[in-house]
This record gives sequence, C-alpha cells and structure tokens, in this order.
Amino acid sequence: MEPELAELSRLIDPAELGRRIRNARLAAGLTQAELAGGDVTTAYVSRIEAGQRRPEFGLLERFAKRMGTSVAELLKSRPSDIPHQLLTMLDYAELTLRAGQSEEARAQASTILGRLAKLPGTTDEVRRAQYIHGCALEGEGRFEEAIHELESLARLEIRDTLWLRTLIGLSRCYREIGDFDTAIDVGTRWAAESEQSQLNGSTEAIQLSVTVAGAYSARGDIEKALSLCRAAAKLAEEHGSLIGKASAYWNSSIMESRRGAHDKALPLARGALALMEASDDIKSLGRLRTQLGILLLRIDPPALDEAKANLEQAQRELAWSDSNPVDLADNRLAYAKSLHLGGDLSGAEIVAREAFALATNRSPVVLAQARVLLGRIEADRGDVAAARTAYQAAILELSALGADRDAAQMWFELGGLLEEVGEASQALDCFKRGAASTGFSPSRSNARAGA
Repeated sequence: MEPELAELSRLIDPAELGRRIRNARLAAGLTQAELAGGDVTTAYVSRIEAGQRRPEFGLLERFAKRMGTSVAELLKSRPSDIPHQLLTMLDYAELTLRAGQSEEARAQASTILGRLAKLPGTTDEVRRAQYIHGCALEGEGRFEEAIHELESLARLEIRDTLWLRTLIGLSRCYREIGDFDTAIDVGTRWAAESEQSQLNGSTEAIQLSVTVAGAYSARGDIEKALSLCRAAAKLAEEHGSLIGKASAYWNSSIMESRRGAHDKALPLARGALALMEASDDIKSLGRLRTQLGILLLRIDPPALDEAKANLEQAQRELAWSDSNPVDLADNRLAYAKSLHLGGDLSGAEIVAREAFALATNRSPVVLAQARVLLGRIEADRGDVAAARTAYQAAILELSALGADRDAAQMWFELGGLLEEVGEASQALDCFKRGAASTGFSPSRSNARAGA
C-alpha cells in the first residue's frame, strides 16, 4: 500500500470518488454485481457510487483491478479544465494539514485560492481550499479566525461530505474557545436535515455526532455525551461505517475515563483499537493506541508492561504518519509516566522533557502535566525545593487554561502534591480553583448549609 494513496482515499470527497468508480465500471462494461465480486453486496456498491459510502483502501484496490484501472487513476484524475499542477497542490495542502503542519498548509491554501479565483467552474476546488485554510487556522490556535472562515463555508447551499467536515471543524473550534452551547448547536444544523439526506449514516455524519458529544462532555453533561456516542455506534453498525464505529467507541472510552469508570473505558478503547486496526488510518491508530496506554496506567494496579508496549507501538505509528507535535507530546508524556510508575526516575525525566519540548507553544495542558511529573520525580528524589519550583511553574501554565473539567482534575492533583511538600497555602488555592473549574462554589454552598 502506498501511504500517499491511502491518505488520498480518506481525503477525497465520496461523491466524487463514487462518480469516478461508476464511470470506470461502465467503461469496463461491468455490472454492479460483477464489480462487487463477492466482497460486498450490490446494494453497497450502489451506495458507494452514490457517494453515500467511502470504500476502504483494500476494497478500492480490488475494485480497480476488476475494472482494469489503478487506484491512483481513481483518486487523482480530475476535470481537464483544471491544471493538474494546481490539483496536485490541493492534494498536497490537505496532506500537509493532516500531518499537523498548519502554517504551511494555510500558506499553500492561500496560494491555491488566489490561482483558483482566475479559473471558471472551480466551485468544489475553492470550497476544499477554503476548508483547508480554515482548519489550518484552527491548527494554529487562531480559533476566532477559523470560525469566521468555516462559518462562511457552512452557509453555502451545498450539502455534501465537505459540508459535514466543515461543521465538525466548527464544532471543535467553538468547543476550544469555551462556547460549548454553540458547539452543540452546530450539530443541530445537520440534525434538522439528516433524516431526508443521503448523507445520513455516512462516516462524516457519525463523526459530527461524536464531535457534538465531545462538546456535551466539555460542558459537563457526560451522560448526554455517552448517549450520543452510543447512538452513533449503533448507526455506524447499521451502515457499516468502520471508522464511525471506532470514533464512537473511542470517544465513549475517553468520557468513561473522565468520570473515573476505567473498567468501562478500557474495553471500549480496545474495541475501538480493533476496529481501527482494520482501517488504513495509521495516525488515528497511533493516537488511539496512546489513549489505550494512558488507560492502562490508570487502572488499579497499573498494567505497566502492556501500557509500555502500546505506547512504544503508538510512537512508531505517529512518527511513521508524520503526526503533529501535540499527539507525539501526549504519547511521550504517557510513556514518561509509565517509566515513573516503574521506578525509572532518570528515564522518566528524559522522556518528560521530550514531551515538554514538543508541547512548548502548542499545548499548555501537556506543558502543565509535564511540569507536574517533573515535580513528582524531584519529590521522589527527595529534592523538595526543586519539586516546589516545578509545581509553581505548573500553576502558571494551569492559570492560562481557563475553567474546564480537565483543568479541575489537574488543580486537585496539584493541590495534593503541594500539600506533600509543605505548601499548604498554595495547595488550598489549587483546591479552590479546582472547585471553581467544576462550577462548584464553596461560599454559596456553605451559605445554604448555614441557613
């Protein structure tokens, strides 16, 4: 399998791919049943050609062989009135975006938009370039600008998988700026049309539902979030969406873990991993395997050997897929924690500093967690002063995070650690900040109790 083609098979609009498969099938003189060839049903081929399903890469290879063509021809052929070089640039820009190189992807998208503006009949290509530009802004942390770009794209009257991907990006951006209500409302734009749409049951529709579930989770409504994920998993099962089902399981696992139900989170993560291993999405596989490693460290007692094995494999997958630095930082931080739990303080420190370097100017959450771990390591060595310094630096990182459930958990953890090194006043402040991040107000609670 060529990595570039496998990636393009996930990026191409299913409606466009479906048209190309249909044209190639007719040119080869095959019926839909002959193209199916026992791999899938005739009805499933019909859905693929209608743009309602995206074939897995292995199935696409078998289809191409039966039609006497190549996967590259199916994925890379374009209308003749658009310069091949420009379309290649568009493919490369999206690959660059998925590799986490947001600034470069944004620059490429801007260049492409300038050139497309001079050509007639390039609406689909312009929309795709705008989507890349908006998501690149998101990747740079410029969420307000990304929202402006993606909102203008979402308002167009075209309803296809790119529209759904745009709504997914919008929901993520609103969630990142703390506007959870709007992040949820973005999903209602799709829900109002879903029952009559051919897109219902598509991988993108399922992933949008899961993204909205993430917004509910961030708002604190874990039960609603889990309900949406369960419904998404059922829909994915009904429509044969492997990636959609994996996404639903994956996010359910994260939510169960957030509420401390690691016994429920672990089998969900393993189920998602088994589904993802059957796909071609190496980057998501690496991220999911990292999540599984983190869960294995949280159970009592921690499954250190299994966690390390998964985290090491995940590192290789993330590196192979040219993943973004934050995903690698998450992986390295988890591996550092596994070394620390195993008593390897020197190894844990080295890897924690790797995570710190990867997260600098990119993820304050990982930076704060890395500082906390480095503080723990110093405390275990008996250097209370160094531990105190690391914890105080973590406080500065945490203060920039705002109030959310993840920050609350870290505030409480940090409070306990500061107590251990004799910083009672700072520990109390951390506990108060943690309570505030969950929406709990001790003063109001005490007032009601006194009444």
